[in-house]
Amino acid sequence: MVETGCPCGSGKGYRECCGRFHAGAAAAPTAEALMRSRFSAYAKGDTAYLLTTWHSTTRPPRLDLDRKTRWTTLEILETTGGSAIHTEGTVRFRAHYAERGRAGVLEEHSSFSRENGLWVYVAAL
Repeated sequence: MVETGCPCGSGKGYRECCGRFHAGAAAAPTAEALMRSRFSAYAKGDTAYLLTTWHSTTRPPRLDLDRKTRWTTLEILETTGGSAIHTEGTVRFRAHYAERGRAGVLEEHSSFSRENGLWVYVAAL
């Protein structure tokens, strides 16, 4: 099987990067790593991972992804906190996508916190 590049843009192969988080073999060690793995989950259509890594107080009951949206590139613009020693952090990013043949960009500033020791997405700020 040919190893593909990770959708998060790290330059690593998918299995050694976000794939290990999606498979449950490891947990994202930082808020930025979680953000990258969530982008990759959107790119791969992995709704189970997205819901699992969403804070219990803000998680929707279900998630329906638009299959006509293809997530293509992630740019991390800024991070605050979110390291191994923090309990909260933020990540500002641009997520590029194509939808029905048209390019688009989603720019968001997201908050993350630890829940049961693991990094989870809380909400857009």
